[in-house]
This record gives sequence, C-alpha cells and structure tokens, in this order.
Amino acid sequence: MITDKDRNEIVKLRLAGARQSMEESKLMSDNEFWNASISRMYYACYYAVLALLIHNGIEAHTHAGVRQMLGLHFIRTGKLSQKWGNYYSNLFTKRHSGDYDDFVLFDRETVEELYPKAIEFIDSIEKLVSKQV
Repeated sequence: MITDKDRNEIVKLRLAGARQSMEESKLMSDNEFWNASISRMYYACYYAVLALLIHNGIEAHTHAGVRQMLGLHFIRTGKLSQKWGNYYSNLFTKRHSGDYDDFVLFDRETVEELYPKAIEFIDSIEKLVSKQV
C-alpha cells in the first residue's frame, strides 16, 4: 500500500518529469526534429496527467487508459476544461502518428502551435493538484 508521503513524492517526480520533457521538446524543436519535439511534448503532458491521477488515487495502465481516466474524472466533471481534453487527445494522436506512421513529418508551424498549449496544459494540471492538497 502506498503512503500519502510516497504518493506526494511520486506526484512531484512526475511533474518534474513533465517540465524536463518540455525542455527536451524545446531542444528537439531548436534542432528541427519536429516529430521528436511533439513526442516529448506528449510525454510531458502524459507525465502531468499521471501526476494528477496518482494524486487522486486513480489507476490507469495504458496511454489510452490515462486519456480515459482524465476524461472521466476531470474533463466530464468540469474540473478541467474540455479544451484540455481535446488538446491532450490531439497531441496523443499526433505523437502516435509521428512515431509509427510512414510519411508523417511535422513542421515548425505545428510545433510552434502546440508547444505553448502544452505549457498551459501542464500549468493547469499543476494548479489542479495544488488546489486539491
């Protein structure tokens, strides 16, 4: 059984991982590795969502499960805006396509559109976690 202290430490680690992944995304973007930048952006948001779920004692074991639990417990309840549910799903789809589909090459414009939203998304998650403490 996980203690509250351990849970809080895991949440902090996940949120720190989210911020680090955003830095990695920026490095990829600065070097024009657009698909890799989007992948790191997605993982940054994924780690933030994991932190939120862990903080609330909600388990998910797959990427799809994490999306589902975010929607069920935070988007549908209005704790997070629907725009963030849409953003996260869109980022998931782009990351998956960029990593696995042939001939999918993202560009600077796509990355520059998504990047500031990823920062806002993570900020929104952190605010929600801090309100629940």
